[in-house]
Amino acid sequence: MANHASAKKRSRQNKIRNTVNSQYLSKFRTALNKLNSSVESKNQEEIQKSYSAVNSILAKALKKGIFKKENISRKLSSLSKQISKK
Repeated sequence: MANHASAKKRSRQNKIRNTVNSQYLSKFRTALNKLNSSVESKNQEEIQKSYSAVNSILAKALKKGIFKKENISRKLSSLSKQISKK
């Protein structure tokens, strides 16, 4: 347990950040699963909607500092490759 005021504050901040980060990761995983299911069904309209949703979520996560820019670029590149193959 933290004894100093600054350590207590840091602990509170970390709990809040952990909650927010978990929410973004959960949103990303859900959107990714929807994209994968739409790729399996080969419905182009759904694929585009799902891909844009994933892109949007990743952009917001980048803005919050949850993912790094290179990581997001790599994920989107591999997803677009996966979409173009189907």
